[in-house]
Amino acid sequence: MALNRTCDGVTRRDFLRVGVLTGTGLSLAGYLRMAEAGTIAPAKAKSAIFINLGGGPSHMDSFDLKPDAPTEYRGEFKPIATNVAGMQICEHLPNLAKYADKYVILRGVSHSLAEHGLGTQYMNTGNRPIPALEYPGFGAVVTKELPGPADLPPFVAIPNTPQRPGYLGAPYAALQTSGTPVLGKPFNVRGITISSDVTITDMEKRERLLRDVDTAFKDVETKSNLLEGLDKFKEKAYSILSSKRARKAFDLSQEDPKVAEQFGNFGFGQSCLLAGRLIEAGVRFATVSLGGWDTHAGNFARLKGTVPTGKGAKRQAGLLPQLDSGLSALLSWLANKGLLESTAIMVTGEFGRTPKVNKNAGRDHWARAMFVLMAGGGIRGGQVIGASDAKGEGPAGTGHKPDDIAASFYSALGIDPRKEYQTSTGRPVMIVREGKVINQLFA
Repeated sequence: MALNRTCDGVTRRDFLRVGVLTGTGLSLAGYLRMAEAGTIAPAKAKSAIFINLGGGPSHMDSFDLKPDAPTEYRGEFKPIATNVAGMQICEHLPNLAKYADKYVILRGVSHSLAEHGLGTQYMNTGNRPIPALEYPGFGAVVTKELPGPADLPPFVAIPNTPQRPGYLGAPYAALQTSGTPVLGKPFNVRGITISSDVTITDMEKRERLLRDVDTAFKDVETKSNLLEGLDKFKEKAYSILSSKRARKAFDLSQEDPKVAEQFGNFGFGQSCLLAGRLIEAGVRFATVSLGGWDTHAGNFARLKGTVPTGKGAKRQAGLLPQLDSGLSALLSWLANKGLLESTAIMVTGEFGRTPKVNKNAGRDHWARAMFVLMAGGGIRGGQVIGASDAKGEGPAGTGHKPDDIAASFYSALGIDPRKEYQTSTGRPVMIVREGKVINQLFA
């Protein structure tokens, strides 16, 4: 599959009752610490889906249009009404306009790391990057805090993810599919799909042989996090390969063709369907990536898609239509399955793009203002929280930091963002160093 490279080459309820505190295992001190941080929110989510829009999508041309701004700022697209009174989004997102009651638009999200790699780390961990420590991504933390079924991978990336296990180590890394599904075709995942000439009995024999070899060489192995991680991966791989549930979840051919078509004939849309099926099966965390948003030139053509005039040329899929069909279908699918309330969803890139259009009809890096979408997991849809200023150059008011978004995301999953872990050297580190839960998300 084609890989998108960026320009720098980087791909409340109050439950202060003795019975509730005791039943949840939350101490009074822990409650007070969470209350001070603004982290008291109903934890309804049991799993999560993170959609990474690699390259940095333009907030001005998607979920934060400025129709009254000067021409050189507002761009070519027009806003359209949604099914929520007063909420408008881009005209090239008509399906998402019909489902606006299911998600929240956070506008005026702001930080200062307008470089792809650093911005991506920040938005995928909730911690501003520092040279001395690699923070774990959301998927690694959820894997640690919310263990899933033994016969399923806890954390799956479609096709890959910038979320790394960081100081938590290899056991909390993602299973990366390294490919995207195609509508109407079987999807094989290396390490999940068994070759037609290999039986479960063959696998059991190989597993016994590996155990014998491991025993023979156990005394000469050096204990390390890497080896521990590899051991856990091996055990997990065997459980997954022998699991009918895992193979069924990855088999999109079992989905109703009419349902699958609603996700669009794009890799992204079918990846969203796969993520939904994995969550339904019991996977705790799935990421889906849609790259190509680094639109320094031809921003509007790339976002809406173009129709080449050459004979036999196919329509180039626009980024907004892909996002529109895939994400709207995912929200609908999860809601129809009764899974939206138990699945926290976040959609974001690493930053926004310059409010002023450049001479190449593009927009450049801009971290001072961006958008984030959130849904599910007790989050009350149909809201716009925060705002950017009249030209989309920065937040109107204090805005929200990636740290706040992360704290809110974890809170929806019942994970205390201020819980402390220890690095391999014994250094105590909070899951999210700074940031407070945005309580309006759950109001």
